[in-house]
Amino acid sequence: MPKQSIPEEIKKQADEIVAAFNQKVIKNPNRLYVPRYKGRYLYLDCFDYGHRGARCRLTYMGSIDKWEFAIFKYSDERYDSEDWFFPGSEHVDGTIEGAMKAGLAAYP
Repeated sequence: MPKQSIPEEIKKQADEIVAAFNQKVIKNPNRLYVPRYKGRYLYLDCFDYGHRGARCRLTYMGSIDKWEFAIFKYSDERYDSEDWFFPGSEHVDGTIEGAMKAGLAAYP
C-alpha cells in the first residue's frame, strides 16, 4: 500500500467528481458529499441539512480510479475496510462514484 499523499492534481479531479455527483445524482443543495483529505486518505462526509456525518474513507492507491474503500461504522465510531455486509456494498468498485453510491445506500 502506498504511503504517499494524494497529489494535488488527483485532489482537484476528486473534487470535480464529487461536485458532479452532488449535482447529477443527489440534486439537493441541502444534502451533499463533502470531501476532505489527510495524507493518503480521501474522506467522504455527507452534509445533510446542517449536520455533517462520516460515510466512508478512500485510500489513494496511485490512480484516480483505484481507491481502497472503508465504510464508517457508527456502532464503534471507526472506518472498517473489512466489513462488506452493508447495504450498497455492491457499488464499491474502486471509484469515487462507487464509494458515494455505497455511502448513500448504507446511510440513506
